[in-house]
Amino acid sequence: MVAGLDIGGTRIKAGLVDEAGRLSRSAAIPTPASLTAFREALPPLLARIANGAPISGVGIACKGIIRPEDTMVESLPGTLDYLQGYRLADFLEGQGTVRADNDARAALAGELVFGAAKGKRDVVMLTLGTGVGGGIAKDGRLVFGHGGAAGHLGHVVVDPLGPYCICGSRGCLETYFSSRAIEFEAMNAILRGCDSLLRTRFQDNPTAVTCADVFACAREGDLIARSIFDRAVVCLGAALAGIMHALDPEIVILGGQIAVAGEMLFAPLRADTEQRTKRLLRRAIPIVPATVDSGVVGAASLVMYGEAA
Repeated sequence: MVAGLDIGGTRIKAGLVDEAGRLSRSAAIPTPASLTAFREALPPLLARIANGAPISGVGIACKGIIRPEDTMVESLPGTLDYLQGYRLADFLEGQGTVRADNDARAALAGELVFGAAKGKRDVVMLTLGTGVGGGIAKDGRLVFGHGGAAGHLGHVVVDPLGPYCICGSRGCLETYFSSRAIEFEAMNAILRGCDSLLRTRFQDNPTAVTCADVFACAREGDLIARSIFDRAVVCLGAALAGIMHALDPEIVILGGQIAVAGEMLFAPLRADTEQRTKRLLRRAIPIVPATVDSGVVGAASLVMYGEAA
């Protein structure tokens, strides 16, 4: 059995994953607030899920830029910045093979080992949530790039004069198609007093509106919610078309909390990208939902993927 650790800003989730991708004996703890607390928290968490059974390795998924060859955390802004400059493997001595990577690339590893990318060689994956992450596989291998930062597809620019992004650029995909961006547009519409289901439901607390609420109102025919949704999809389609032209993948996989919108998202996105790419690529590249929905399984897949490579 392989253990997976999904390190998030608020929780660390852990579990055992077998060779079929089945998750068992999962547990979670609040993310420690300091390096010392982090160091002390991991061994008991692993012991808790192992319950005396041997663990052959540990895969770790974490935000930021992680150096896969030695698990060094090179960049991790935010509440986990205390991990910068440390090797994650050093916190797990005696636990077998330890592999770590960015959480989006770990998600792609999960799809390559167990999911929609199994048996594929050229794959692009985007994780659509509070931000937009990504991963690329070429010739069946994860792409890391010269400095290990390849796959940050949320920072593909769709509008060079658009909003400033946390990465320092402007008009990145993440500033148009992410739950944070969609919720911001909805909140603005509510505060402007636009005639909308969004205003009816959230005028007393505009900051409570969620991306799921926007999609729900759009499904009900609300024009404001639909316009927010349509604009976001067009931006995602434009970015994907550029990525498709650059990489010519076999398949594009979309994961993350926004992807659960299902065909409401996938149908117009497929139509948009096909229209943008059919002349040069001469085929419709499949855009499919992720099938591995656990960050813990994705993390464990880093070990399994490495062993299979």
